Amino acid sequence: MGGESSLTPGSGFSTRAVHAGQEPDPTTGAVVVPLYQTSTYAQEALGKHKGYEYGRTHNPTRFALERNLAALEGGRHGFCFASGLAATTTLLQTLSAGDHVVAGNNLYGGTYRLFDRVFKRFGLEFSFVSAQDPDQVERAFGPRTRMLFVETPTNPMMQLTDLAAVSERARRRNVCVVVDNTFMTPYLQRPLELGAQVVLHSVTKYLNGHSDMIGGALVTSDERLAEQLRFLQNAAGAVPGPMDCWLALRGTKTLAVRMQRHEENARTLARFLAAQPQVKAVLYPGLESHPQHELARRQASGFGGMISFIPGDGSLEAGRRVSGRFRLFARAESLGGVESLVCHPASMTHASVPREDRLSIGFADGLLRLSVGIEDVEDLRADVAQALQSV
Repeated sequence: MGGESSLTPGSGFSTRAVHAGQEPDPTTGAVVVPLYQTSTYAQEALGKHKGYEYGRTHNPTRFALERNLAALEGGRHGFCFASGLAATTTLLQTLSAGDHVVAGNNLYGGTYRLFDRVFKRFGLEFSFVSAQDPDQVERAFGPRTRMLFVETPTNPMMQLTDLAAVSERARRRNVCVVVDNTFMTPYLQRPLELGAQVVLHSVTKYLNGHSDMIGGALVTSDERLAEQLRFLQNAAGAVPGPMDCWLALRGTKTLAVRMQRHEENARTLARFLAAQPQVKAVLYPGLESHPQHELARRQASGFGGMISFIPGDGSLEAGRRVSGRFRLFARAESLGGVESLVCHPASMTHASVPREDRLSIGFADGLLRLSVGIEDVEDLRADVAQALQSV
């Protein structure tokens, strides 16, 4: 019961994606995990039940997804939540007032808002540093530091953290390393194997892959932390509904083949953008011009499907003109679905981040972020080309 992975060790990634946590239903033999759309369970007698008491605490569909995600990340325990931010909230509830968190200075805007405007009020302290530099990360550690929270690549600047290096430094200080792996997914990058204690996902994105549910997840092999998370998942109650879990399970089955196509298309578009005179900069770890290209090659098996670029002079007006001309790329927040999206982070996903903080790391007002879908790449390239004509 719960989110422990049980598939035979050594099974290939696609095999785990299709089968882990999803044994045929013992009642009917159904090969697809049933949707247990129930809030409670009948007990045979007082105190006598079949392992399931209440829907917030126990749901077989959720348990299947938790086992599946744990297996994909190479962890022992998986926990699912109503959103990626609900997962982050639950994780921070393992800390106490006065505890210190070191975080990357280019996080998803919702994560920054949660840290800066919510948990600061409860006595947690945060230091935001360039997680590109392991020495700078270590210098930020203090006697009350309990957690290091990073994204790699970051959203939307595509900056990388050397996970093995920062994990080694954190381990010496007994600091828990948390990695938001939403952009890369376990198909391309597995932070637990590089020394992290916790992997976080917005399941909404690539893991689900179809833009039709909201969810979050945490995966760990740390037994003590797993017990805390299991308690908080039930006590705080930010659990996903069974339908969302069922949809995510459908999504993870095709994660490998989808990520292959996302990355193939993204590589093509990144090279195309880099050759255009209307583009000031392209941020994509798969380009050799990316300053951390070699690190990307070393700690991941690919570069993902996310690209950021700065059109024209980087002004808000340049970004507005280009984003307004896209036809196939829908103008929308979120990412990781089969359809391509264009986002203007400064006014959408990162509007809560102060402008001066954005500009200090090269995050231009007009920067655009592409979530490259699985459409025919020539159609996507043509759409990008005609959009750039506005510059």
